[in-house]
Amino acid sequence: MSDPDHRHGEGYGWEDGSPERLYVITGGRSGSLESAPLDLVTLIVARSAPAPGMQPEHAAIMRMCQAPLSVAEISAYLSLPVSVVTVLVGDLLTDGDVLARAPVARAELPDLALIEAVIDGLQKL
Repeated sequence: MSDPDHRHGEGYGWEDGSPERLYVITGGRSGSLESAPLDLVTLIVARSAPAPGMQPEHAAIMRMCQAPLSVAEISAYLSLPVSVVTVLVGDLLTDGDVLARAPVARAELPDLALIEAVIDGLQKL
């Protein structure tokens, strides 16, 4: 007899992130319908509450992104691979349910010569 859960070992099934479950969640896609430039630090913000009848994973993303979250954080909270999360977020972007933006860039340090000139000027005061 062939038990589908048995081939992965005891306790490994549909809810444990099996490849079959991930395939169903993404509809077999490895990328979003529209190519959105998403990386681990892209911030995602929901535009509204989840709609009734929405896929559970999409609804979960919508609920958790009422405040900005990175793709990496969403992946961790949902316990799903980043590749799956980027497909799901890409779907939500395509439908206009979420907004994506690059994280706030870190301030660049001024030129060392400028800092030295300011310090020299302050010492002369």
